[in-house]
Amino acid sequence: MAKTGAAAAGSGKGKIKKDLTGRQKAAIFLVTLGSEISSEIFKHLRDDEIEALTFEIARLDTIESEERDRVLMEFKELMMAQDFITSGGIEYARELLEKSLGSQKAVDIINRLTSSLQVRPFDFIRRTDPAHLLNFIQQEHPQTIALILAYLEPQKASVILGALPHEVQSDVARRIATMDRTSPEVLREVERVLEKKLSTLSSEDYTAAGGVENIVEILNLVDRSTEKIIIEALEEDDPELAEEIKKRMFVFEDIVLLDDRAIQKVLREVDTSELGKALRGVETEVQDKIFRNMSKRASQLLKEEMEYMGPVRLKDVEETQQKIVSIIRKLEDQGEIVVARSGEDEMVV
Repeated sequence: MAKTGAAAAGSGKGKIKKDLTGRQKAAIFLVTLGSEISSEIFKHLRDDEIEALTFEIARLDTIESEERDRVLMEFKELMMAQDFITSGGIEYARELLEKSLGSQKAVDIINRLTSSLQVRPFDFIRRTDPAHLLNFIQQEHPQTIALILAYLEPQKASVILGALPHEVQSDVARRIATMDRTSPEVLREVERVLEKKLSTLSSEDYTAAGGVENIVEILNLVDRSTEKIIIEALEEDDPELAEEIKKRMFVFEDIVLLDDRAIQKVLREVDTSELGKALRGVETEVQDKIFRNMSKRASQLLKEEMEYMGPVRLKDVEETQQKIVSIIRKLEDQGEIVVARSGEDEMVV
């Protein structure tokens, strides 16, 4: 059942092919995993990627066991290196890989992942404790703080943002949300200043960081009181930006995080026809959550309405979903429901 690419035809038994393309390796990997797991992986790929991999799989012939093992080992090594880079940066990954695989192998693996040994700005502070880092940057200009937080993991950035003085928090949040691209000169200057306090790595290329999605991710991790203070301040300084951030703080699919009592309160505020439109195209988990909190008769009528609704424009679906999200936010602000932030024990009270 196991197969190998036509390009491998003629290779001797036990001789490992060294010039497989990335697609051929991916095809061998997927076939080795089996159809059930591979189908789940396909759900996360683009159509053109699926088409290319399907073509490679169809071309496979017999896979030598050693070739299959080599592909699996390469995958394992790359995933291990990626974990190291994510948790501690390039130097940390290289150090650990050298200890287990040797110096040359470590460099080869890292080069395959990064194409070069250049790293994101402020990579050196990945393993720095947020409280310790706060002591070094809290006296900096809000733009400098925003730049640093934009490159930090959201979890660490949320800790630092929550610990900043209230009058600085909203300013930093606004600067992150409106940030686009930063020149290497500016990044190097900021890193040069921090170099006197912490060890640093330089940056070479223009890199993108910040933006509304970035600050939303950070605000989703801070406590509710900090979030409210920042949002209220932004509403005064930049109402449009505040509204854009609020829209993204809780997306429609997050409704599965609410408990039954909260769902029922939300449903009392929503028109049935709009609810049916909002549920078009969402995951079954979301639909089931809604149906379970309606009477059997009401849920049946809603299902029938959705069935006979006909085509609905995506824009209309998203607008209706946003109306329901606004209702959830309103009920939360009124204290009717409480949407727990990351790390809190209860989901909704």
